[in-house]
Amino acid sequence: MRVFLDFLYKLSGALGALFLSLILLIVLAQVCLNLADKILQWTTGSPIGFLIPSYAQFAGFFLAAGTFFALAYSFRNGAHIRVNLMLLHLPDRARRIAEIWSSAVAFGMTAFFSYWLTDLLHDSWRYGDSSQGLFPIKVWIPQLAMVLGSIMLTIATLDALIQNLVGQQPGYLEADPETELFDKKTEFDHD
Repeated sequence: MRVFLDFLYKLSGALGALFLSLILLIVLAQVCLNLADKILQWTTGSPIGFLIPSYAQFAGFFLAAGTFFALAYSFRNGAHIRVNLMLLHLPDRARRIAEIWSSAVAFGMTAFFSYWLTDLLHDSWRYGDSSQGLFPIKVWIPQLAMVLGSIMLTIATLDALIQNLVGQQPGYLEADPETELFDKKTEFDHD
């Protein structure tokens, strides 16, 4: 199961990186087309009007997809912002309880968020909502990436909760050895 979960988190990170790269490509292509249009205007006196239809809209959709797909990977690897100042000063038992509590809250919030994103996607699909612009897109298509990314994050938070409950160190703590949950020393302890 651990191999599958690690693969899922890496896949989500790769998909996030892919969509962020697509933003770069589509914006770069539009900039090149604008430049070619300006060169034509300077040389011939009239621009052709090169355009990638709805490129800004696609860039926005890619940004949402990239952001949501990157959530599980970054959570698992400790890249989300955590305030460890209080945790570092708690006794071991209290620190473990605080980690379990925060993991449970994170799981509850992400599950709630995933549920309502899925409901929103269903409504968009059911009503046939389309985006505005030169190239209308069915709204459920970009929302699908948001739903999948949030479900992957929900799985990651559940994974962290289970690891905390059974006494294993969750992945987000493995990335930061100074905050090991089950280590008796902190950076403030002296020999």
